[in-house]
Amino acid sequence: QVQLVESGGGSVQAGGSLRLSCAASGYTASRYCMGWFRQAPGKEREGVARIDIYGSTSMVDSVKGRFTISRDNAKNTLYLQMNSLKPEDTAMYFCAIATTFYCGGPVDFRYWGQGTQVTVSS
Repeated sequence: QVQLVESGGGSVQAGGSLRLSCAASGYTASRYCMGWFRQAPGKEREGVARIDIYGSTSMVDSVKGRFTISRDNAKNTLYLQMNSLKPEDTAMYFCAIATTFYCGGPVDFRYWGQGTQVTVSS
């Protein structure tokens, strides 16, 4: 059974940093594209960042230069380093695993974690 468990969320002031982790089990996550998504209250879920099996990444424009996605295949773990946080980054953050090794184009993110809350105050 595939399980994704996010951790590292919390409450910070604007300008602060957080590091999110996503531990995968029951699945060889290293073989697949992984991603971080977020959903703020009253808004649609938004893709934040993706990383393929070769370490190539893509980020949504609003977080470029502030967030970094990475993965540790030996630990089957995905990370999101978030710096210079802004109030508009406040959301529930989810990790997900795709069914492909690549991340470009339409990708089926099949498995999802329960999410971790990030709250940024001004």
